[in-house]
Amino acid sequence: MNDTAPTPAPSPAAAETLSGGPGAVAATLSPPTAPGTAAHARRRRPRGGAWLATVPLLAFFAIGFGLPALAILIGAFTTSSDAPDGGGTFTTGNVTHSLQGAYATSLWGSVKLSALTALLGTVIGLPLAQAVATSRFRALREAVMAGSGVLANFGGVPLAFMFVATLGNSGEITKQFKLTSHGWSLYTFTGLSVVYLYFLIPLMILTITPALEGLRVQWREAAANNGATTVQYWRHVALPILLPSLLGGFVLLFGSAFAAYATADAMVGSSIPLVSLQIADALSGNVLVGQGNVAMALGLDMIVVACLVMAIYLPLQRRSAKWLS
Repeated sequence: MNDTAPTPAPSPAAAETLSGGPGAVAATLSPPTAPGTAAHARRRRPRGGAWLATVPLLAFFAIGFGLPALAILIGAFTTSSDAPDGGGTFTTGNVTHSLQGAYATSLWGSVKLSALTALLGTVIGLPLAQAVATSRFRALREAVMAGSGVLANFGGVPLAFMFVATLGNSGEITKQFKLTSHGWSLYTFTGLSVVYLYFLIPLMILTITPALEGLRVQWREAAANNGATTVQYWRHVALPILLPSLLGGFVLLFGSAFAAYATADAMVGSSIPLVSLQIADALSGNVLVGQGNVAMALGLDMIVVACLVMAIYLPLQRRSAKWLS
C-alpha cells in the first residue's frame, strides 16, 4: 500500500503561468496578503481627509460642552467675586459645602427619585416594547414608535400644566374619582415620580425595541424544540442576552430623570429637595446671597454623576451590540 498522497496535477492555466518566466512564477507562488497584516491594514486605513468631517462636531462639542464645563470647574474651585479677598482664590470649600447639609440632602433626593423612576420605567417599558416588537400590525408599531418619540421629548412647564389640570388638587380626574380622599397628592415625591414616568416609559420603549427585534426566531424555536416553556426561554435565553441593553436603558433613564429641572420646578418648587432646584436657588440668591460658586460645585457634582452613568452605559451598549448584531 502506498502511504504517500498523490500529487495533484497542475491545471493548464497554472502550468501556463508557471512557464511564463521568473516574475510570473513569483507572482503565482507568493502568498496572498492575509487579513490583519500591516499591508492589509494600510489598504483599509481611511484617508486623512476623512477626519475633516468631524471638525464641525468637535467644534460644536468644544463650544457647547467644553467651555461651560471648564467655567464650572474653575468656579467650583475658586472663591466668589463678593468674597473678602476679591474672588478668584483657589479653594475646596465650595465642593465641600456642596456635599454637606441641605445640598447633600438634595443630591441624595435626586438620586433616589432618578433610581426609582428609572427602575419603574424599565420594568413597565420592557413588556410594552415586546408587544410592539412582536405586533403583526406595522401601522400600530409605527404609531407607537412615533408617539414614543414625541412623548419622550415632552417635558417642562407644558407637562407640569397638563398633570396639574388632570391630577392636581382640582384636576378633572382627581375630582371625578375623589383621589384626594384616598391620600393622593400630585405635589409629593410619589406624584413627581408619576409625572417623570410619563416621558421615561416612552424613552425606554425607544431604547429597548431595537434590542428586542434583534432576538432571533431560531433561538426561540430551538428552545421550544428542546422542551423549554416560554418562561424558561425568557429566563435562560432572552433575558441574559437583553441584560446589557436593559441595564443600559436603565442608566439612560436615570440620567434623563437626574437632569430634569423645569417640570419639577413648575410643580413642586423647593418642597422636594432636588439638586437641580438647589442650583437654581443658589444662582439666583433665592436663599443666600453669594452662593454662585457653590452652585458651580453642585453642577460639578452632577457632571461627575453623569460621567459615571456614561462610563456604565457605553460598555453595556457595546456588549449588547456584539450579541444582537
